[in-house]
Amino acid sequence: MDYCHPHNLVDPSAANQERRFGIRVTLPPADTLRNVLGDDWERLHWYPSEDERDRAFDDMAARHGYYRTTDSPTQILEKIVR
Repeated sequence: MDYCHPHNLVDPSAANQERRFGIRVTLPPADTLRNVLGDDWERLHWYPSEDERDRAFDDMAARHGYYRTTDSPTQILEKIVR
């Protein structure tokens, strides 16, 4: 598979690794973004190790500097294993 952009989520050298540890991203029931994405929207991110998943989880759960002070992200993060 060709990777044409360096910002792709999958590192080409690790593309064929088994990924058992994941993070499920969903929205709370009252989130207005559900009007756009739908009530069944979710995003799954998979990692080859529990440690990599946990580091990514901590990064995703942190309030990032690009948020405005009035922004209140409401995503729900859940650690999963398959």
